[in-house]
Amino acid sequence: QVQLVESGGGLVQAGGSLRLSCAASGRTFSTYNMGWFRQAPGKEREFVAAISWTVGSTYYADSVKGRFTISRDNAKNTVYLQMNSLKPEDTAVYYCAATRASLVLSTTRERANKYDQWGQGTQVTVSS
Repeated sequence: QVQLVESGGGLVQAGGSLRLSCAASGRTFSTYNMGWFRQAPGKEREFVAAISWTVGSTYYADSVKGRFTISRDNAKNTVYLQMNSLKPEDTAVYYCAATRASLVLSTTRERANKYDQWGQGTQVTVSS
C-alpha cells in the first residue's frame, strides 16, 4: 500500500496556473498507476488525468486536455498535476489516487472505484 498526501492547492484567478503535488510513502509507489480526480460541491467525483507506472503513458479528461499535464517522479515518490489556463469551472477539491488496475481502458481509469488508495484532497478555487 501507499499513503498519499496532496499539496499545492489554493486560490487563483481565471487564466492562472497551479501545480499540485502528491507525495507517496511506501516502497511500491513506482509500481502503481496514478490518477487525479476532482469533486466540486454537489457533484460526483470526476476523473481528471492518469499516468501509468511503466512507460508513463498519460490520459486526460476532455475538459482539461491541452491545459493540464500529469507527470511523475518515481525517485521522489511524487506525482504532479500542472494546471494552466484555469477556469472557474475547475474549482473543486482535487484528489490523487493509486491503482494497480490497467489504465488502457477508459472504463477502468476513469472510475474512482478502480483506485485503491486516496489522498485527503486539496482545494483549488478559481475566481472569475
